[in-house]
Amino acid sequence: MARLRSDFWVSAHLRRCAVEGVSAVQRRRGAPEAGAIFVKVDRLDGRADLYGPAPQALFEGDETAGRRFEPLMREALPPDVEARLVREIRFDSDLWIVEIDDREGRHFLDLAG
Repeated sequence: MARLRSDFWVSAHLRRCAVEGVSAVQRRRGAPEAGAIFVKVDRLDGRADLYGPAPQALFEGDETAGRRFEPLMREALPPDVEARLVREIRFDSDLWIVEIDDREGRHFLDLAG
């Protein structure tokens, strides 16, 4: 089973957040077909979470597996999350960034494990 293109996935995820009444924006556009996607959740209280792609090797052979994410930072200071994103961009300039603003920390991602 082919994985959904990054641009389609981001578009669908933004719509999902909107349907749930959660504010979300695409902050950075990456490679349309296969750019890595990072999701920052601003909890609007001085804390933020960051999620990134889970290693795909964990799901080899699982035909039902779509994009899965893992927490990279939880309840961190927003400047620390931004510094991590800068490092990730230096490593992979084709990545996507989605930012969600939600006091409850909702992200609607499929998490690994």
